[in-house]
Amino acid sequence: MTRESTTYLLARLPIGMSFLGHGLQRLPILTKFSNGMVTSFGKSFIPGALVLPFSFGLPFVELLLGILLLLGLFTRFATVLGVITMLALIFGSTSLGQWDGVFIQLMYSAYLVLLYYFLPYNTVSIDGWRNK
Repeated sequence: MTRESTTYLLARLPIGMSFLGHGLQRLPILTKFSNGMVTSFGKSFIPGALVLPFSFGLPFVELLLGILLLLGLFTRFATVLGVITMLALIFGSTSLGQWDGVFIQLMYSAYLVLLYYFLPYNTVSIDGWRNK
């Protein structure tokens, strides 16, 4: 195990745990979470008909991202899906003028982009073991 592969592992695990935690926290309160998002976005130009399915799907996407990143499975897909998810969240946050949220989402995006860029070092993972 090289220093680079260990560094990649140590970078991949925290963001994976963050996504996993988001998904696990929201799933038991899915209806409440969804209704809260729909209510919040009532103040924006985004129609509730778009917010509702997004709010029900988001915790499942977060859970999936967390599992994939923690395992290092389909990591390329997970990083791209993570950035797409962040783009949707940034769009929503800007529509509400929640600039602190936008900053956090930009940091997640940058983190995911760096994981994507350094994918060749993702050797301590299921992807790495499958590619040997």
